[in-house]
Amino acid sequence: MKKKLVIPLIIIVTIVAFILIYSISSKKSTEVKLISTVSKGKFEIIVAVTGELQAEKSVEIKAPSELRSRNLRIRSVKIMNLIPEGTVVDSGDWVATLDRSEADNALKDVIDELERMESEYTTKKIDTTIQLRNLRDELINLKFTREEMKIALEQSQYEPPATIRQAKINLDKAERAYEQALDNYKLKEEQAKADMTVVSIGLAKVKRAKEEMEELLKNFDIYASASGMVIYKKEWGRQKRTVGSEINSWDLAVATLPDLSSLISQTYVNEIDISKIKVKQEVKVGVDAFPDKSYSGEVISVANIGEQLPNADAKVFEVIIRINEMDSILRPSMTTSNQIITQVFEDVLYVPIEAVHSNDSLSYVLTLKNTRQVVVLGEANENFIIVEDGLNEGDEVYLSIPENYENFKWNGLELMEKIKQKKLKEEMLKLEKAGHDMPESYNGKGSRTDGQRERINKGER
Repeated sequence: MKKKLVIPLIIIVTIVAFILIYSISSKKSTEVKLISTVSKGKFEIIVAVTGELQAEKSVEIKAPSELRSRNLRIRSVKIMNLIPEGTVVDSGDWVATLDRSEADNALKDVIDELERMESEYTTKKIDTTIQLRNLRDELINLKFTREEMKIALEQSQYEPPATIRQAKINLDKAERAYEQALDNYKLKEEQAKADMTVVSIGLAKVKRAKEEMEELLKNFDIYASASGMVIYKKEWGRQKRTVGSEINSWDLAVATLPDLSSLISQTYVNEIDISKIKVKQEVKVGVDAFPDKSYSGEVISVANIGEQLPNADAKVFEVIIRINEMDSILRPSMTTSNQIITQVFEDVLYVPIEAVHSNDSLSYVLTLKNTRQVVVLGEANENFIIVEDGLNEGDEVYLSIPENYENFKWNGLELMEKIKQKKLKEEMLKLEKAGHDMPESYNGKGSRTDGQRERINKGER
């Protein structure tokens, strides 16, 4: 019985071993080798950024201009109702309604102020009238007193000298009192006029505020000033103004009517790449909503000062791209993919970036000739990199690291000096741009000194 069980067990182990050996050998035989061919031709350096379509020109639909009046005490009003974004309207069509609550409260305050000013004006007018009438009565009395003193002086002509002298003194006092009262009356009259002018100005100001507030409340329904598609206005934080948003006196726009005949893409480039972007550079524009469509564009504006967008850590710079073509399917707020062409090289060799490997001192590719070919590299874009020396057009290189690549022989080690000179030139260029003096070891021709070359030849890197 035991013997019968041993025989099937041996068979099973044999079959499993055979399957494992077959799978391993088949895996080796079917290993995929990814290769690429060195290409030659036009090479573009590209900065890729996303953006948002906007109209280059647009007409703003604004809240009433009376909100900017100095006589009103309204800092902002809220949007109570708003037409859906994207609605096509004609001139005169309703677009939005503003919240009247704050304006109504402000109008009540103005009416209360007007009543207070009118009461003050009336009181001031009555007080001034009474005061001036009293002063006029006093003048009349002083005038009578002066006349009496004159008569007394005339009647004292035959009296003793002392009596005549006293009569003259009394007349002088009466005349002086009258003149002082007359001057005082003129001053009081001027003062009363000035006071009434101040009160009148304040009253007129409050009356204008009431009239402007009443006119403002008539215009809380906002209508389109032209025909077009309604697009919501964006605020400083790039949030769109919708129902509940506040309209202030500095920016009265509720929505916009874009001119779709000329579109731009508003993009933001990070601070690392912004130095590469220049006005008039060509751009390849794609629209995410229509991946089969492509357009051309041109950089028309590059911001000089960076800004920090919400929920972002790094500073970015605004770059505006004008779309050259007009297409009826394009709409504001669509997302665009923009490839800004910052540099173009003609008739250069290039390979995929994945094919290039590097260590501390040089870069190389793995060829189908089982060699590690040293290469001198140039500029790169997202997918490819220029090969200035070390390869020829049509050469085949590995995209993935093959087995036993450690056994590949080195080729092109003589290019190391050229690589070092290239790096030195780049360092010198950075120093020049930074305004630093060149080191004494630099001979002015982008190469090392004799002592440095001797150490390199000896292997002292």
